[in-house]
Amino acid sequence: MKGLDVPTKNIRNFCIISHIDHGKSTLADRFLELTNTIPKEKMKPQYLDMMDLEKEKGITIKMQPVSMMYELNGEKFLLNLIDTPGHVDFSYEVSRGLAATEGAILLVDVTKGIQAQTIGNVEIAKQQNLKIIPVINKIDLIDETTVEGKERIAQIEKEICSLLNIPSSNILKISAKKGINIENLLKEIIFQIPPPQQKSKQKNWSFGLIFDSKYDPFLGVIAFVRIFGGKIKKGDKIYLFKNKVEGIAKEVGMFKPELTPTFSLKEGEIGYVATGIKEAGKVRVGDTLVVMSKRDLSGFEPLKGYEEPQPKVFLSFYPENSDDFDDLKNGLEKLRLNDPALYFKVEFKEGLGRGFQCGFLGLLHAEITAERLKREFGLKIFFSSPCVLYKAILKNGKEVLIYSPADWPDPASLLKTQELWTKIEILVPLKYVGEIFKFLETIEGKYVGMSQMGEKAKIIYETPLREIFTKNFYDKLKSVSQGFASMNYQILGWRDADLVKLDILILGKREEAFSKIVPKSQAYKEGKRTVEKLKEILPAQLFAVPLQAAIGGKIIARATIKAKRRDVTAPLYGGDYTRKMKLLERQKRGKEKLKERAQIRIPSKVFLEMLKEE
Repeated sequence: MKGLDVPTKNIRNFCIISHIDHGKSTLADRFLELTNTIPKEKMKPQYLDMMDLEKEKGITIKMQPVSMMYELNGEKFLLNLIDTPGHVDFSYEVSRGLAATEGAILLVDVTKGIQAQTIGNVEIAKQQNLKIIPVINKIDLIDETTVEGKERIAQIEKEICSLLNIPSSNILKISAKKGINIENLLKEIIFQIPPPQQKSKQKNWSFGLIFDSKYDPFLGVIAFVRIFGGKIKKGDKIYLFKNKVEGIAKEVGMFKPELTPTFSLKEGEIGYVATGIKEAGKVRVGDTLVVMSKRDLSGFEPLKGYEEPQPKVFLSFYPENSDDFDDLKNGLEKLRLNDPALYFKVEFKEGLGRGFQCGFLGLLHAEITAERLKREFGLKIFFSSPCVLYKAILKNGKEVLIYSPADWPDPASLLKTQELWTKIEILVPLKYVGEIFKFLETIEGKYVGMSQMGEKAKIIYETPLREIFTKNFYDKLKSVSQGFASMNYQILGWRDADLVKLDILILGKREEAFSKIVPKSQAYKEGKRTVEKLKEILPAQLFAVPLQAAIGGKIIARATIKAKRRDVTAPLYGGDYTRKMKLLERQKRGKEKLKERAQIRIPSKVFLEMLKEE
């Protein structure tokens, strides 16, 4: 297929940003219908949510680009849309989509109004100087002829005007589900969003920014690119700056939304380049792809790209069958192609074997990754309880990042420890403010302030990152507010914390798999809980098994699994008391001798139970 004959001035690159469940995917469906990109007989709800997991959960997980042709006043326009996720754990997907566009539709559900994540996404768009088109969705659910309906819409308009500092006349009202006012929105996209902007002063070069990628067994890594200069065509020799890798453009094309080959991609367009590179780790999101000419590349400067997100919560993934280790490694490498926030490295734990320590942006991010490994690669895996990132400062001045308890330094060399703190913004209807404050009192943190946005309150609170990721913070927040509260958070930085490594000793031997990092004030409670849980699930032996929780060399909690006993006095009948005691004493001495030379082997199912119970 030849490249589309559309001048650069008639190209519009934009994305849809909003909170989860505000109608992004449904609006994308209407765009696909109106532009005849998808035939009506093939159309299905939430067409751009390609993954089964997205359809089941009803959320967008991966950004999905699509190119649409639209004719207005006799002119053809190429509209490149990137549908982005709305959940806080996938905000990095939004930032990548915005980096490849010039404008954004801000979609707000009329029944829910501005949400916390909406504010966060708008801030990202403002930083990149994007043209924002505010849109109120789901107006079919409101009767505008009633006083209540008019007041509701006026309230949402007030929230949007306050957020964007614009008059209410600039806000469009639509219903993506019913198709109301969608054509007017398409026209506003063409009128308001500027054509592709040149982000580099370098001319006479053909280059683009990689904003996503996927793996194909035949074509190698397929890079999703926004072209910022020149033209890239099939057969071109290409170069990736970050990893200094060369490749051949085996195929170029556009998203219809399926991958559709074209002859070339030119400046301003969004499409894909099949690089032919078979090693997944060599193509990185944010890298600059440039066409190599006969001259060298010494005069070319790569695009700035965008910062890759840093994982904040860590879990260990292990295959249920140890023979699947290589398959798990392959699956993680494939997923990291289009998920730059996914971090992993090999680790080994006694009783579990080889696995991977994996880093994520949040617990939903971890859950989705685990589910994709199961579905897309047929793997059976289990994973540990979450641990957030900590920092240790040693007496020699060296700083050490702690990803898991195994990284904890020698206490004798430790000067102090630090943990990440976050600023949480909670948006909640005014009637639930009291319940939110009661909930916040149960976690460690500091109240910063509160402001009112119409009928909602914005509560700002500072808390350690561990409070969010290791204590089901989000689920509890939704529970106390009956589902009406929303939250967004941002990392504030490192602060001093009194942290300790809690070790678990079984028969006097430290079991690293059960170790954890906890605040010193919570160490006794956590240690007691852990040994009591182990007492329940660890099989009894022929001798008593002591279970201890310790900090350094100090035992802070203990439980004992009683020895299995055979009734050695059962054969006796009658006789005096001393004979019975002699048999019991002999049994006792035998158990003590056995305990002295015993080595306990912990079954794998015990490790699994301890991981699950968190």
